[in-house]
This record gives sequence, structure tokens and C-alpha cells, in this order.
Amino acid sequence: MLNRILNHLEEWLIAFLIGAATLVIFFAVVHRFLSGVPWIQDYTVKMNVSWAQELCIFMFVWMAKFGAAYGVRTGIHVGVDVIIRKLTGTPQKMLVLFGLFAGALFTGTVAALGANFVWHMSQTDQVSADLEVPMWMVYLCVPLGSSLMSYRFLQVAYSYLKTGELPRHDHGHVEGIEDVGPLAVPSEQELKGVR
Repeated sequence: MLNRILNHLEEWLIAFLIGAATLVIFFAVVHRFLSGVPWIQDYTVKMNVSWAQELCIFMFVWMAKFGAAYGVRTGIHVGVDVIIRKLTGTPQKMLVLFGLFAGALFTGTVAALGANFVWHMSQTDQVSADLEVPMWMVYLCVPLGSSLMSYRFLQVAYSYLKTGELPRHDHGHVEGIEDVGPLAVPSEQELKGVR
């Protein structure tokens, strides 16, 4: 149950952030274009859109932190596995588990240090330049995203211990589109019947 909630939350957050960032960038580009049109620029110059770039940067940072956790869960992270593929049996399993536990330890450490940093940042009055958002809210993605990523490493390690399988990403698969098999080529008789 918890994993399903985390999966959906992770996917919805990433989708929302990329969609919102796209809309903000589109709005800023249209604003800049219209600011050069003589009979419209009197109206567009009055609008301050300087916050758009900063907002997009913050959204992309949050998206990257949660996207990294999604990457661990689905197996889309790039990895160097030349040695692992050459090994078999117990040595291969031990090396895979070492990598997964090292990833969990590293991201867990980043989460702990990030939480400490965010706590100290929340004790200050520092705000962002354009949006004037408290900076601790911006940096909150570090402990949250890193904690989720550490959890995903442990989740994959547990699954690997039980099944011996790692998550693999099929680059040819598109979510929501079923495989219909090879395209059927009509026969000569079918073509004659159509004419």
C-alpha cells in the first residue's frame, strides 16, 4: 500500500513539475516576443516576468531529485555493468548488492546532511531573489528526494534478494500502448476486393 502511494506520488509530482515548468517557460517566451510588438508592448512591458526563470530552475531541481528516485525504482539509471555481466553466481550477486547498499548509504547520508542544512536554513530569513520564497523550502527537495532514493535502493536490493531480478527499462515500450505485433500486410486477394 505504501509503495503504491509513493509510486503514484512520485509519478504525479514529476509529471506536474515538468508540465508546469513547460507552461511557465512558454508564457515567458510569449511575453518576451510580444514585448517586441509595437502596439502590444505598452501592455506587456508593465508585466514583470523576471520570476519565471527562477521558478523553472527550482521546479527542475525538484524534478531531478524525485526523478532520480524514480530512475532507481524503474531501472533507467545509467550504470557501468561490464564487470558485473562477466561474473556469474555468488560473486555477481554480492557485487550487485554491494552497489545497491552503497547507493542507499550514500543517498541516506545526503538526506541526513540535507535535513541538517535545511533545518539550519529555516532558522534564517534568507529568501530567493525573484520569488522571495524562503530558501529552506527550495532546499527541502534534497532531504526528501534523497530519502526516497535511499528507500528505492533498499527496495530494489530486497527485491533482488528475493527474486534475483533487477528492474529493467525497455526503451521500446511506451506506457499505455499495447503491442499489436507485426503489421499485417494485405494479400493480393484482399487488395483486389478493395478496388
